[in-house]
Order: sequence, then C-alpha cells, then structure tokens
Amino acid sequence: MWRHRSWDVPQSPAGSAVMRKAIAKSSLQHMVAQPNPALALRSESERQIRSTVDWSETAVYGEHIWFETNVSGDFCYVGEQNCMAKLLQKPLSRRKCAACKIIVHTPCIEQLEKINFRCKPSFRESGSRNVREPIVVRHHWVHRRRQEGKCRQCGKGFQQKFAFHSKEIVAISCSWCKQAYHSKVSCFMLQHIEEPCSLGAHAAVVVPPTWILRVRRPQNPMKCSKKKKRTSFKRKSSKKGAEEGRWKPFVIKPMPAPLMKPLLVFVNPKSGGNQGAKIIQSFMWYLNPRQVFDLSQGGPKEALELYRKVHNLRILACGGDGTVGWILSILDQLRLNPPPPVAILPLGTGNDLARTLNWGGGYTDEPLSKILSHVEDGNIVQLDRWNLRVEANPEANPEEKDETAADKLPLDVFNNYFSLGFDARVTLEFHESREANPEKFNSRFRNKMFYAGTAFSDFLTGSSKDLAKHVKLVCDGVDLTPKIQDLKPQCLVFLNIPRYCAGTMPWGNPGEHHDFEPQRHDDGCIEVIGFTMTSLAALQVGGHGERLCQCRQVVLTTSKAIPMQVDGEPCKLAASCIHISLRNQANMVQKTKRRNSMPLLNDQQPVPERLRIRVSRISMHDYEALHYDKEKLKEASVPLGIIVVPGDSDLELCRTQIERLQEEGDGAKPKTLSSQKLSPKWCFLDSTTADRFYRIDRAQEHLNYVTEISQDELYVLDPELVITQTVGTSPAMPDLVDSSATPPGHHFAFPSSSSSPPCSPAPSADAELCLPHKDDLIEAAKSGNFSKFQELHRAGRDLMVRDSSGRTVLHHAVISGSKDIVKYIIENAPSEILDATEEENGETSLHQAAALRHRTICHYIVEAGASLMKTDLQGDTPKHRAEKANDPDLAAYLENRQHYQMIQREDQETAV
Repeated sequence: MWRHRSWDVPQSPAGSAVMRKAIAKSSLQHMVAQPNPALALRSESERQIRSTVDWSETAVYGEHIWFETNVSGDFCYVGEQNCMAKLLQKPLSRRKCAACKIIVHTPCIEQLEKINFRCKPSFRESGSRNVREPIVVRHHWVHRRRQEGKCRQCGKGFQQKFAFHSKEIVAISCSWCKQAYHSKVSCFMLQHIEEPCSLGAHAAVVVPPTWILRVRRPQNPMKCSKKKKRTSFKRKSSKKGAEEGRWKPFVIKPMPAPLMKPLLVFVNPKSGGNQGAKIIQSFMWYLNPRQVFDLSQGGPKEALELYRKVHNLRILACGGDGTVGWILSILDQLRLNPPPPVAILPLGTGNDLARTLNWGGGYTDEPLSKILSHVEDGNIVQLDRWNLRVEANPEANPEEKDETAADKLPLDVFNNYFSLGFDARVTLEFHESREANPEKFNSRFRNKMFYAGTAFSDFLTGSSKDLAKHVKLVCDGVDLTPKIQDLKPQCLVFLNIPRYCAGTMPWGNPGEHHDFEPQRHDDGCIEVIGFTMTSLAALQVGGHGERLCQCRQVVLTTSKAIPMQVDGEPCKLAASCIHISLRNQANMVQKTKRRNSMPLLNDQQPVPERLRIRVSRISMHDYEALHYDKEKLKEASVPLGIIVVPGDSDLELCRTQIERLQEEGDGAKPKTLSSQKLSPKWCFLDSTTADRFYRIDRAQEHLNYVTEISQDELYVLDPELVITQTVGTSPAMPDLVDSSATPPGHHFAFPSSSSSPPCSPAPSADAELCLPHKDDLIEAAKSGNFSKFQELHRAGRDLMVRDSSGRTVLHHAVISGSKDIVKYIIENAPSEILDATEEENGETSLHQAAALRHRTICHYIVEAGASLMKTDLQGDTPKHRAEKANDPDLAAYLENRQHYQMIQREDQETAV
C-alpha cells in the first residue's frame, strides 16, 4: 500500500521501528509487490473472487467480500504502481468490498492479496495460539482518499488536497467503528493503532468477531491400545459417527453482555426489485458480515441454529410479509426458548404486517443506520398465529368435484389473513398467468394493470356471486350461515391484523365498531368480515366490510371447490372442512416513537408549547435530481404556508393542519405553484439528517414528532407537482394560525432563502441590491484588490450583488484569478452564490474557472459544495468546459467529484 509522507519522518530510529511495526500489524502498511501484467489475463474463477461469506472450514481470515461496482471515480486501492489498469493502459472492471468499502480493479485483487491487505476479520481462530490473546476487537484501519465528517482528533473536516497527480490519502478510518482521523502523525497517533475498538454507534447490535470461532475438525484417536480398541470399537465408532455428523466449522460463543441486543439480518434479494442486493452490502458495512444472510443461499434455518444460544438475540427480516412468515415458521421448528423477536424492513408489495407494526408500507430511502437504531429501541410485542387444519368434506356433492382443485392449502398457518372468494380468485389468476408467462410480469405497473383487469373481468362474470350458497360458517359454536346467506358476500376474510390488501383497514377505524372489542393482533381473537362488491370497491377509499364476529375458533365448510388464499398464497381448494384455531404467539419488534429525539428544534432546549412552522413542498423531479444536495433542494422548494401546532405534535396532526391549509388557500388570487392543490400521495420529508432528505412513510407519521424531522421549516414531497412556469418571486403564503396560539405583539422570524442586503431601505424584488455601492465592490473583485474588497464588505457591502449581465462578485473574482478573494467570498457569502448563473451564457463561477483552467480556484469552489452537474445554456458541465480548454487533468478531477456527488448517499463514509 502507499507510504504517506507523514509516516516517513521518524523522530528516532527506535520510534520509527515501533511505528512501522504497529502500522503493519494494524493493516495500515503493506509490503510492495511487483505487478505481473500476465496475471490480468487470469479468469475470475481462477482467483475465486467471493461475493458471499464463506462458512466452510477453508474460510480465509480477513477475506474481502467483492461486489461489482461502476464507481469509476475512486482510485484503485493497490496504488498506481501496482494497478493493472495503469500497466495495461485500458479500462478494467471494478469490485468493491462490502465490509471495508475499498475499490480495486478485478485483476488487481491478486495484487491486493500480495500486499497482504485484509478485510476486517469477522471471526477468530480457536486454536491454542489464541488462548493468551485478550478477547477484544481491534480497529481495522483503512486509508481513504475521500472522507466525510470531521477528524476525531482535531475536529476539522477532511479537505481533499488539490493535486492531480499525487492523489494523496486524506484520512484513516476504522471499518468497524467508523472513527476517522487525518492521515498525519499529529492527528492519527501511535496509541490509536493498538487501542480496542468500540464497534461504533451500533455496538449494541453488532456481533463481535470474538464471539465467532472457527473450530478444528475432530481428529481420529490413533494412540489407543489394541485391547481398548477391540473392546470398545462398536460403541465408540457409533458415537464418533454422530459427532462427525453434527460437526460444524463455526460455533458461536457469546460473552455475557446484558445491554447488548445482537442482531441477525435476513435479506430476501428477490423482494423490492434490486433493493435487496444493495441492502445486503450496506448491512455488511455497518455490521459483522457474518450476521447478514442472503435468504436465496439456503434459507434462515442454519443461521438460526448457529446463533440459537445468543442471549437477547433480535432478527431483522428484510422482505415482504411472506419472508417474515417463513422465518417465523423456522423459529417454530427450532423451538427456541424464548423465540427471538422479529423486526421488519418492508421490501415487498403489500407489507400489511409491517404496516401494523409501524415499519411502514415499503422501504424507500431511510438511512439504514436509523433502521438499526429503531430495531434496537423497538418494543417487543406479541403476534397471534393461527393454525389451518383441512379435512375433506364427505358430504360434498360428487357432481361438484373439480379435478383441478387441491386437497390442501399452500400453508397450514397464517399471520395476516385467510380469505376465500373474489380476492382469492383474482390472486390465483394472477399467479397462474405469471407462472405461464413470467416475462410478461416484470414490472410492478404491469402487475397492477393485470390485477385491475382480472378484477374487472371477474366482476362482469360474477364468478363469486354464489359464494354464500356453498359455505357454512360456525364461529365459537355459533352458526353464522343464515347471516352469510342474508349478506350474500362475494368474499370472506378471516383477519388477524388491522391491515389488509396493501394498507386498507377492512374492520374499520378504531372507534367505529361499538358492538365489538377493539381489534388487536395479540388478543387471541380473529375478526371475520364479509365483503360485497360494493364494500370491496369502497375499501380503497376508507370503507370497510360487514363485521360478522370476533372469535377464537372457526369451522368453515365448503361444498364445492373455491379459490382461497393464505397470506397471499392462493389455490383452489376442493370441498373441505377447515378448522381455524390459535397456534401460538410470536415475538415481534414494534417500531416506536423516539422520545429522546424530540428537542431537535432548538438544540437541547425545552419543546415549546406552540410551534409556528413554515411548510414548503418539493416536486419529485427536484427530489430525484437534487437529493444529494440539501441546500439546493431547499432552494427548489415552493412555500405552501404556515401552520401553528402544539410543540409535541406528531406528523399525523401536522397532516390535518396542512390539509386545512390547502382548503384555506383555495381562494388565493395568484396562480402560483403554491396554489396547486397537494396530490393525495404527498408525504413528509426528514430534513435533519446530515447527508440528505428522506421520505417518511404515511403509516409511520404517528411515530415521528414534527421536531424530529424539521428544524426551522417543514418540507413535504408532492410526486404529482408539475412545474409549469418559472417563479421569480415568492408566492403569496396563506397562514393557518390559531388566534389563541400567538399572543398579541409576538412575532416569529424565519430565515429567508437568501441573505437580506445590509443597506436600507429594503429594495423591491426586482430592484438591484444596494445600487450606490455595487460598482466599487465589483471593481475590487475585477482588479483582484483583496484588501479593498475585504474593507468594502466589512463596511456593509453585500456579497450577493450582481452587475447588469447577472455576474456575481464570485464570477469577477474567478475571471481576475484572485484566489484570496474567491476564498473570502466562499467563506462569507451565502451558499447560493456558488451556483448562481450569469445571464448571457448561463455559466456558474465554476464553469468560468474550468474554462480558464484555474485549478486551485476550481478546487475551492468544488469543496465548498458547488454543483458539478449544473449545465450552461449550451448544455456543458464544468467538466466539459475543462475538456474544451484542453486540461484533461482538471476534467478528470471534476468528473471524479461529479460522480462522487451522484453516489454520495450510497458511498458515504461518515465518521461517527
């Protein structure tokens, strides 16, 4: 690996030797290997590049877990001297290690092995050599050329050095705890290398590598006497054979840790499109790779058996409700006592169980770090699970027999619901069509269209209208068949949880059903509901079915073959007698409100009694284009109005206030973006995370306080907002103010999107700012007179002024090539100046700096946060301008940083 200059300046020979030895031991320095270009021709199979965790007895200590990546901006970790792409002078495929996030060219993996850089070790050996070693986890230090956050030692950010050819390392960070230091002796000191690692912010859920032991295969006893062998051969050989059958290469030996809640993560990569594969990689970065399991590689049983003795174990199921049911069934088989509670990261389509337990209707873009915190903090609740026992109906009419019908259900237990009739018929037709033509069902939109078409066809033919004639229903010994025949339902649902059919509430909202007990998922009762076509149609708009009863046992008898489904798994069941009874209760993790995050509004200040909050909305187009840049996304937002709510309000209350605000604003005269009605699909955005905004699922609004997702302004995402015109001034903003909430004479101030000029009086929106003082400040920037420029600004001149062509002082400072003035403007002007464009060519200051080949000035502007994706009126980015200026090194740098901005969310390496 590279030798950083700061390591090459020892204070004494003895100190130098100690430093080199310590660094080598901690994987910070490696022996230099001479590359062999012929190795590049070897195939990937010959190198045995692993993309999964190896649980065999031949597992390599510190082995990397490689995934393909297209991150072309990151340099190969083996260094330029050993890089095959440099030697062969051609682009090569790249791989990224999920556990330590280094990137190398595929042929360079062998070079990485030669320089002996290992990944963070996920287990330890159980041999005699390790007996005396302390049971602690050491840091796994990795050099980084890019690093977010601040140095743990000096508190300063990691500013990348603007040097095109040296490509120097800026930081040293630990793959376990994510601590990061500047790569110099004054910050990263010798004692950091050997000190134990805390495992970081999620240490409570991380399985330490010291708990996972690789054991040796039992050896045959060779030093036994002939007499002993002869007398005990049969007994011992049978015992030995049983031991050989039970032997596993790895065992888990947890240390007593009452405050820990070790986590097993099971990911179904087939759920949620391509989300599953990316989530596996992210969890391997945050956790020990040996606690993250791909369910397509053999299911959850072996992992649960391996970890069965771990105290306080928790499980995170990443997939749909079917994935959760699979894991619960395996827990039943293993009879773990107590069974570990299961949390859910919803990747499926319906996710009704996930909605019930507050995990939302589908994973969007919430940081996985927050998901881990919610799993750790969540409450353990019980979930009823129900047996389905099927017997043939001997009294069925032989003429009604259907040869295509099955004699058993696809599952013998359900967690969500069991239904028969119309909904099961539609689901069955969809499944049969998909099995016959899988290529026609490769998108969620097509699937929904097929569902809608099938449902409409079934409605026209009335294939389920005679359901009541062929069903007999007895609940807790009470015959409800007469009630069924009066209602004439086309669908019967036996519901265990409040949610059904992707989030609807067929039993009705709490408080609507006065004749029954409130619906619960842990009361040992099941709700029986009948649906006509009318009530089914009303279900999606807040309606509910006909409540028949709440009971503990059901006997359902059918006289002909009827479509049925168990937790979404359909079949056509022959005439049968079905017994439904309580099976057991599973432990689940329910996501809860995090009270400790309430006082975010005023930074550890008490929550105010009332809050007056400005609400702005963002279009989906802007959200997708600017999600990596919070400031620019805020600038793109459109004000909706102001709401006044109690200080401890959750988002459900805020939603009602915002919808009232829309009603109040219907009479607004100006036809601006704010006068467009919010679409029904709008959602809240969390603007408090360090790197980006992310969406709040509507099913989780009651779990989030307004102070948890907003600091001075509340943002909402409207996926159907269409921007039809350019808004030059802020539109009228209606207020929704409770007169009792705001005392007379009390005013609330909000920061504006740009700084107000320090001169008086305040100009109009179309006026030039501080006109009498504009020219001298611009002239100082043009001439490069730093002292004059600084003096004028301190005297009150505004840094946001523009000349007649729209150029800012930053544009003029760039043209004059004054590095001092550029740096001063960046440090003192609002961030909007970075991407301000002049009128003639639509150029930002970065465009002009790139065209003039001002490398250092480019570096200043880029590191301050300027957008590298912004185009001028000719469609050129700053990178294109550097290419046109014949500066390939500058263009390469800008391309590198441009790509980094695009992937910042996924590849962020935050120092904790």
